[in-house]
Amino acid sequence: MAKIRVTKQFGFEMSHALLNYDGLCRNIHGHSYKLQVTIAGEPMQDAGSPKDGMVIDFSILKKLIQEQIISKLDHSLMINEKAPIDKLSAVGQMYERLQVVPFQPTSENMVLYIAGQVKLLLPEHLELFSIRLYETGNSFAEWYASDN
Repeated sequence: MAKIRVTKQFGFEMSHALLNYDGLCRNIHGHSYKLQVTIAGEPMQDAGSPKDGMVIDFSILKKLIQEQIISKLDHSLMINEKAPIDKLSAVGQMYERLQVVPFQPTSENMVLYIAGQVKLLLPEHLELFSIRLYETGNSFAEWYASDN
């Protein structure tokens, strides 16, 4: 049977700051991210099933990613755990959606993080093929399973 790739695109708003960066991105700033998740698998061959011919129902993929990834990142601030987080916590309500991560929150590291999360969500018969994360309309980082 042939393997097919299917992709679902998501959007979310998130801010971040790059600790010790030598430019403007060391300041808290935000982006309108676009995330593309590509899954590979064989289409189901079951004429009696409502999912016949599908690798994964797009609505199921949407629900998985929306609930487990996007809902946590959207309208949050992602910051390296080595940053002075206590100062942000003192501000209170403006930083309730704080994502403290053990890495510099660059697009490159974010695709690694997201890929790790998505792999845990997929049923055994499906593979994560790639993750592409647009930070701006013309800048993105991508992760491919074949490279890892």
